[in-house]
Amino acid sequence: MRLFAVQLFGGWRGVAAAIPLYIGAALVAAGHAFAQADPWAESYKLEAARKYAEAQAQVEKVVARQPSNDFAVMRVAWLSYLQGQHVESEKHYRRAIEINTKSIEARLGLMLPLIAQYRWADATKVGREVLAVSPWDYYAHTRLMICEEATSRWDDLAKHAAEVAARYPSDATALVYWARAESALGNPRQAKTIFTQVLERYPTHDEAMRYVRANP
Repeated sequence: MRLFAVQLFGGWRGVAAAIPLYIGAALVAAGHAFAQADPWAESYKLEAARKYAEAQAQVEKVVARQPSNDFAVMRVAWLSYLQGQHVESEKHYRRAIEINTKSIEARLGLMLPLIAQYRWADATKVGREVLAVSPWDYYAHTRLMICEEATSRWDDLAKHAAEVAARYPSDATALVYWARAESALGNPRQAKTIFTQVLERYPTHDEAMRYVRANP
């Protein structure tokens, strides 16, 4: 039997050569199968190609196996949002919060479909929940400023944006909201000053350039 094995592989040198080739081929095959079967990798690849429905279908495979995986549920919510399925997105974000009641990310995500549905009061409520545990969360404040602008709460927006700008001094977004609020409140000089600061941070910002030109 030993002689047969040696002859089969061409002697001991053949055996030594055949073993790594066999193992290498097996690892390559296994790796290829894993890459094909990995729903996470596929979902990210499909999302990058803007194939959001196909990306969502991949993550739903994970949710089907692990219904309490809050990250997978959040990812389904996000991909639903990208497809404009705002009611579905909201449902999945709320499910993620049920699974992980401490999740700030799920609440920030939930604000997106609420804003997209013009549900300003609901989005504001969720944003304040985030601020209760993370007082200067950038995304919560930015999305709350969207709600303030949408509901023409200019005094609130001016004060809020000024506070955010003080804490994120290199960021242009809060300055833009602050300048808009000052303009709406009838303070063009102040608005121009703030838009000038926007241009120091973002020199090609179209809205700021137009405002500064229009208010010499």
